[in-house]
Amino acid sequence: MNHFIDNERNKDHGRRVGRRAFLHNGTLVLGAATMASSTASAADPKSAFSIGMVTDLHYANKDPRGTRHYRETLGKIDEAAALFAKKKPDFVVELGDLIDAADSVATEQRYLKTIQSKFAAICDQRHYVLGNHCVDTLTKEEFLGGVGQEKSFYAFTQNGFRFIVLDACFRSDGKPYQRKNFKWTDANVPPHELEWLQAELASSPQKTIVFAHQRLDVANNHGVKNNVKVRGILEAAGCVLAVFQGHSHHNDLREIGGIHYCTLAAMVEGSGAQSNGYSLMQIATNGSLRIEGFRRQSDYDWPNAG
Repeated sequence: MNHFIDNERNKDHGRRVGRRAFLHNGTLVLGAATMASSTASAADPKSAFSIGMVTDLHYANKDPRGTRHYRETLGKIDEAAALFAKKKPDFVVELGDLIDAADSVATEQRYLKTIQSKFAAICDQRHYVLGNHCVDTLTKEEFLGGVGQEKSFYAFTQNGFRFIVLDACFRSDGKPYQRKNFKWTDANVPPHELEWLQAELASSPQKTIVFAHQRLDVANNHGVKNNVKVRGILEAAGCVLAVFQGHSHHNDLREIGGIHYCTLAAMVEGSGAQSNGYSLMQIATNGSLRIEGFRRQSDYDWPNAG
């Protein structure tokens, strides 16, 4: 059995970091440590529920470019689906860039239909965060219609927790991304969404988890331009446990204002099953979070998140 452990930096904040690989002779298997931790979580009366997470699949029927292997996403999502079928998460979240850019709307819609058929089979309850590549060729309405989701930003509650999906695919002038009308470095959460976010957080003190594509914790090209404003709203609410995001394709973790900002590994990066990346989040009733990462995805454990 292949079993990879790769220690990362930032080992503070009471967390454990590692990566798992578990493909043996073409068959998906779970290591003993993984099975033990899963059983313990399932039996723990304080465990509320679990969530499957993937990001940056960038599916496209085109040749690799650099480290991105677009066609291989289909096999990688099959592996994640097999794991999720065993673990049975309550819902799954795709953190943006489900597809990569195509040279025509018709081609892009074929890409979307292909990867959506696989992702939709994982779980009945699914949530899609808009990434910049999702609307490079399509409009937001076309993408959302293709995945069967009504809105690009919204909130929902489950098992006593609130979840917020954000959309930062807006230019600085407030216009939404669509059909190559934007630069990917100009990502913003517009005023009307900020107002909605503030009102939503003020409506209830429920423990909250946020999902985003572009990063809210950095000031470089991968960051939302007005993320200081967004973070101010999240911190002022006093109920946000963590933000999960993608976009920069590599594991990263920062804590700002008492909130964990966790960037997940991209599925599209690298060739072969060993380069895959996906995760399962266990949420306890007290707000503690445990991220079980597979392949290139790191593990995290935040027992005091709540």
